[in-house]
Amino acid sequence: MNYLDKINQASEYIKRKSSYTPKIGMILGSGLGSLADQIEDSEKYPYDTIPNFPVSTVEGHAGQLVIGKFGGKEVMAMQGRIHFYEGYTMHELTFPVRVMKALGVEIMVVTNACGSISPKMYPGALMFITDHINLMGTNPLIGENHNSLGPRFPDMSQAYPKNLIEIGKAASKELDIETFEGVYSAVSGPYYLSKAELKMVEGFGADTIGMSTIPEVIVANHSGIKSIGISCITDMAVPDGEHIPLEHDKVVEVANQTRPKFIKLVTRIVEKL
Repeated sequence: MNYLDKINQASEYIKRKSSYTPKIGMILGSGLGSLADQIEDSEKYPYDTIPNFPVSTVEGHAGQLVIGKFGGKEVMAMQGRIHFYEGYTMHELTFPVRVMKALGVEIMVVTNACGSISPKMYPGALMFITDHINLMGTNPLIGENHNSLGPRFPDMSQAYPKNLIEIGKAASKELDIETFEGVYSAVSGPYYLSKAELKMVEGFGADTIGMSTIPEVIVANHSGIKSIGISCITDMAVPDGEHIPLEHDKVVEVANQTRPKFIKLVTRIVEKL
């Protein structure tokens, strides 16, 4: 079965079962998946029940597609994402975005938990992604291009449209939630970077560092889906700062603590989309 057939099989499976036609998709990162619990009148599809769908193996990622009503809109949310470091190919980990497109999604809200390279931010801060730097060593568009999915050479200069960032900033102002703007960078993982590596990434102009998001946004952009990215800062990855050993459970803990304002912000953004 070729890639297009796999996308069609997965999307048709959901179409047959779902009573919704959402235009908004959401990808929820580490510790942020509980936002999907706020979706009303929801339908839940465990990843392992959807044909050809990759299955999340990371702690803090529930691993199901949730479809329903949120912020007054019909949405579909990935409660738990797939990562490159889990052993999936780039085509596999971005497969859910292809399925979202096939189901009619036009705007994607993508979130992550990441470290801040900039000392201006702090654990628990929220940052709108204005641009990204791909340091993962590969990307999901390598290989055969299917013209029905998108162009061979997509322009990535507007991957995070300014009008969506402005909607996010307006929502944060209304809620009196402090937010930042910055450049997100991603490596393959699954280890937290050395100080020398952090200094290199800082020199490239990144404000944050993580292990996700960029592949999904590349495919969304290739597909014609507009993305708004929100990073939850869970730790300080400042190269010259004091060394504090970092563990995944601490990352999830900070993301959980940030959850109330994160849910409020995303809810208001969806209401305004």
